[in-house]
Amino acid sequence: MVTHYKVKGHLACGHPGKNLATTTELNRVKCRNCRNTEVYKEARRTARNAARRAQRKARAEVVHNDWRSHWEKRLAAMPGTQRLPRGFHDQAFVGAA
Repeated sequence: MVTHYKVKGHLACGHPGKNLATTTELNRVKCRNCRNTEVYKEARRTARNAARRAQRKARAEVVHNDWRSHWEKRLAAMPGTQRLPRGFHDQAFVGAA
């Protein structure tokens, strides 16, 4: 059975009929005419770009957090209170030597 892409209550390909299988999920659409419409292509492009942005953001957070935890461990391992650069918590001052 052919599954059509439904947008705002209408089929993207324009087929008439009330008993047709429809979906708003892009990966389940089987109708060639629906897949060839500008509405479907734009929705597909938007979904793909959103997934890429989410993946890039998640990757950036992991890299940032790894760097920050490594730096905090390095500063905590240093002797004394003269630990520059300051900016993370648990470093109230830099003592004069």
